[in-house]
Amino acid sequence: MSQYLKSAALVLQVACGIQLFKEYVAEFTWCFGPSMLPTLNMTGDVVVYEHLTQRFSKLDTGDLVVAISPVDPSKLVCKRIIGVAGDKVCIDPISMHRQYITVPPGHYWLMGDNLNNSTDSRAYGPVSEGLVTGRVFARLWPSPRWLGNGLEEIVEFG
Repeated sequence: MSQYLKSAALVLQVACGIQLFKEYVAEFTWCFGPSMLPTLNMTGDVVVYEHLTQRFSKLDTGDLVVAISPVDPSKLVCKRIIGVAGDKVCIDPISMHRQYITVPPGHYWLMGDNLNNSTDSRAYGPVSEGLVTGRVFARLWPSPRWLGNGLEEIVEFG
């Protein structure tokens, strides 16, 4: 009987360790759909996202994040941060009639990389920091690779 209790205690410890890691360090999810083309595949990618950046520093413009959908709280979405609190962002950069908004405190402006086929902050407005669950840093499947900040630095000459 003692051996069974030791085995059960070990299983419980491992399960608690996995849960703590998932809750506070990192986890993975399935991101699919056309909104993040070409960064992510339309048929779906398994990505790893971490929870440490937003706990110990700040998420930044260009970061790819996983968030709870403001439209359907039972779903997670993968989107890119286009603006952080205080930034002035173009509501819809593909519209002929440009309008701008200042991202309110405690919010992010999220958009998909495929602007022609993405439901994002252009539809539901600024997203509360509390809905952002983590920053994506790698794709595990189908073709593993590190995913950094999606913005390219502009180098000026002269």
